[in-house]
Amino acid sequence: MPRYAYVNGRYLPRAQAAVDVEDRGYQFADGVYEVIAVIGRRPVDLEPHFDRLDRSLAELDIDAPCGRPALGLILRRLVWLNKLHDGIVYIQVSRGVAPRNHAFPPFGTRPSLVMITAPRRPPGEDAVSRGASVICMADNRWGRPDIKSVSLLPNVLAKQQAVQSGATEAWFVDRDGLVTEGSATNAWIVTKNREVVTRPLGRELLAGITRAAVAEAAKMNNFKLVERPFTVEEAKSAAEAFITSTTSFVMPVTSIDGDPVADGAPGPVTRALLEAYRRKVYGAEGEGA
Repeated sequence: MPRYAYVNGRYLPRAQAAVDVEDRGYQFADGVYEVIAVIGRRPVDLEPHFDRLDRSLAELDIDAPCGRPALGLILRRLVWLNKLHDGIVYIQVSRGVAPRNHAFPPFGTRPSLVMITAPRRPPGEDAVSRGASVICMADNRWGRPDIKSVSLLPNVLAKQQAVQSGATEAWFVDRDGLVTEGSATNAWIVTKNREVVTRPLGRELLAGITRAAVAEAAKMNNFKLVERPFTVEEAKSAAEAFITSTTSFVMPVTSIDGDPVADGAPGPVTRALLEAYRRKVYGAEGEGA
């Protein structure tokens, strides 16, 4: 399979793709990113992802590397060059290349734009039936995880701790004992009254694109959506739990800290929301499908 990357105006074989060693994304994590799913060669929720990218750039006062139409053209050409059918596109924008100094570089520095793709199949029935196991840990991230920054070291360490524990994902828990989100996912529970619960948006968690789609699906399928925080104990005693993300879609959580959620099997509400999301992804036509 071809492997091309886009780096600052050039489509290059991956082996030749590189950024300057003084790129601020490399030295300071001074940059933002997006991960966009591609299903059947089509980008999923492209405009919402671009909206969030624009917001992240604005929050860090980084100029957009190009206009949105050009960004879309670059993305689609890279998908075509790599013959990507199902997978992801990773977009990273840093403040650019400048002599190392903590303060922003002088005006005139151009932001760096990098895109790569990777083949990845959506979660299949085997993965959904197994579900995800979750461990919980103290939220030690910086105070703005609502910005999709490339500064992800706490997330990396949390995910690694989950892997070493034999779990799938880690949930961050704030000082009040309330779940914020996963290392790379949004967190949800379903109460015994069939309320679909997730933490409201704020500076302490990322506005997931899949989260928004699933929230809409819950409303459209006549489930009661409740945006409020929940504790680890409430999650463990919930009727169901699940996580959402670009790559996880809607993944049941079957255990938390080694304790089964309900009977330890995916629940009916979670499965209904997964099917609704699949219909959105596979059934829509054209851009954003």
